[in-house]
Amino acid sequence: MATPHADPLRIDGRRILICRPEPEASRLAQCFRAAGAEARVLSLIEREPLPETPERRALILDLDHFSHIITVSPYAARLLLDELDIWWPQIPAGIRWYAVGAGTAAVLADQGLSIRKPACGWTSEALLALPSLAQVKGERILLVRGENGRELIRETLEARGARVSLLPLYRRMTPTYKPGHIKNLLGDFAPEAVITLSGETLNNLIALCANSGHNLYDRLLIVPADRVAEQARAAGFENPCIPGSLADNDIVATVAAQLNGQNGGSGKAK
Repeated sequence: MATPHADPLRIDGRRILICRPEPEASRLAQCFRAAGAEARVLSLIEREPLPETPERRALILDLDHFSHIITVSPYAARLLLDELDIWWPQIPAGIRWYAVGAGTAAVLADQGLSIRKPACGWTSEALLALPSLAQVKGERILLVRGENGRELIRETLEARGARVSLLPLYRRMTPTYKPGHIKNLLGDFAPEAVITLSGETLNNLIALCANSGHNLYDRLLIVPADRVAEQARAAGFENPCIPGSLADNDIVATVAAQLNGQNGGSGKAK
């Protein structure tokens, strides 16, 4: 009698540490648990909305004067929609809406907006390659993001002649954990794979390992893009890997493929 093949997406008992912010971290943890993994959450970024300012209100009320609106994360998109719900009973027509990644696009599309996003990739670089952002001289662009975000989009579009206004809606902070909690998750739990989906998250993990004396550099490290993979390798991580997409199911599939030794197709090691 033939032995049935093991399910390639099952990772029963494998230990996964998720360093995303909430609520995305707990949602991803549930997907890993559904695949049989032991998943723990250690969020290395916290987010909180910024207080309203007259400058922010003026930008929102001036929304119909912008040709393009770019949102960089699902959290930024949700906060923007909350603002629009207050000040714009009907969202102005004639604006081109953009999202960095499918998750951000889905938040905006749920409100009936037609969204432009990269066909391949989910980075700022991929967004900037869209044809509709190539010739923007003199056009007004609103960039919706967190406080002190990456400057590539703004700098590139301004170099193309656009007039870019920043709309920061939230701040990111590094949470503080007690030493016993860190020992439990980094030491006792001993994760086999660690999920770090931004450069800032990776930097916080590097600092945490250095300060706590734990070494995770030989573990599978899931990162969002080539730029962060290079950053990880420079810091000493041996196994950074980029998933097929940043959707929860694709992240789980990539980890399963890597841990089960099936490295083709689900993600790429860097």
